[in-house]
Amino acid sequence: MIGIVMFVVGMLMLLIGFPVAFTFGAVSVFFGLASGVIASLGDGGTLMEGLDAGARMFAFMPHRIWSIMNNTILISVPMFILMGIILQKSRLAERLLEAMGFLFGEIRGGLAISTVLVGALLAASTGVVGASVVAMGVISLPVMLKYNYSKSLACGTICASGTLGQIIPPSVVLIILGDVFQLPVGDLFEGAFWPGLTLVAVYILYIAIVSFFNKEMAPSIPKSELMHSKSKQVVNAFKAILPPLILIILVLGSIFEGIATPTESSAVGCIGAMILAWIYKSFSFKMIHEASMETVRTTAMVFAILIGATAFSMVFSYTGGDEIIAEVMRSLPGDKWGFIVVSMLAIMALGFFIDFVEISYIIIPILAPIAEAIGLSPVWYALLIALNLQTSFLTPPFGFSLFYLRGVAPSSVTTMDIYKGVVPFILLQVLVMVIFTLFPEMYGVSMMLK
Repeated sequence: MIGIVMFVVGMLMLLIGFPVAFTFGAVSVFFGLASGVIASLGDGGTLMEGLDAGARMFAFMPHRIWSIMNNTILISVPMFILMGIILQKSRLAERLLEAMGFLFGEIRGGLAISTVLVGALLAASTGVVGASVVAMGVISLPVMLKYNYSKSLACGTICASGTLGQIIPPSVVLIILGDVFQLPVGDLFEGAFWPGLTLVAVYILYIAIVSFFNKEMAPSIPKSELMHSKSKQVVNAFKAILPPLILIILVLGSIFEGIATPTESSAVGCIGAMILAWIYKSFSFKMIHEASMETVRTTAMVFAILIGATAFSMVFSYTGGDEIIAEVMRSLPGDKWGFIVVSMLAIMALGFFIDFVEISYIIIPILAPIAEAIGLSPVWYALLIALNLQTSFLTPPFGFSLFYLRGVAPSSVTTMDIYKGVVPFILLQVLVMVIFTLFPEMYGVSMMLK
């Protein structure tokens, strides 16, 4: 039971507020040594012999860290992050929101719908949740509040749209899951494309229905404040959309067609982002330096968590914690359906408190072999997990999107407005998860291994 106690202690330390990477590293060292001491004393050995046995467990850590650093799949993580930050600094979101806002502003809920569409475009071109939420919070939220949009609807729309980058390729979540499941990232990118667009469609449909039945929640922009020329609105929107759309086609198209690997296409994406920055007259070596520094900080955080989670999962497995969980999951009633429901509920519950990186490298390695053993397709299961992990960015109290928006929202918007706003979108994400579970063939994915 040492592994289970270790897991509980780790979760409690995270709730207290200790840094994630150092928490997992410290807990793994303590319980690794403790397990060696307990085993030694149980066999009649000495304390020093037990500490020595526990320390030998970590002899393989340098090899694990080296394999992480040499993982060609994970090389694309900093490249896609850099691409996203460059595009964010080139004011791509501002241009898209301004053009789309004028285009859809004359219909009720038009500003919210344009925010969702811009969120989808930013997701496919940048994939950086923080940048998307902050950009739309700074630009779109004040405009929606100016035209008397419901605060909760405006906040929920921005948070949900900003998190689309976790499922719409190129997604860091999918890259990490590809590494955990040992699957080609291109397969996950291709499989996630239509579920991501389903989320976009469901969001827009929800906003349209709410706006139709409650005119005060999302009123239209007065015609006197819109451009008089409809054709000019269309031309401006086309000019704003075309450059990032070309970049999306280059990056994702090269992956889907097998022309380039995700790592190679991420490099192409970085070059394309620099070209777009030059076109938008925002390119400078200072901007590239700032974007590079932000990329280093973000990448260092991700890989520090990854290394800490690797140490944690190693000790967790050594102490038998994974075997206990595997035994419980295999004994669930309902065969594969019992496993699917319980595993998804567990991942969703953990998403309230910890980040997708920790879940991916601690929980998923335990669940993946069980899923394969009962005949579930790894691609389908990985995509279902990706949809589930997306909710972790919206679920209170630790949803990152909530923090991002709270940091840039005006004082008139309360934290409760943000929490109330994301609830319908969380339910919509669960709805899409259920649809994807029951009808995977609609998305060209098989649930079971063939």
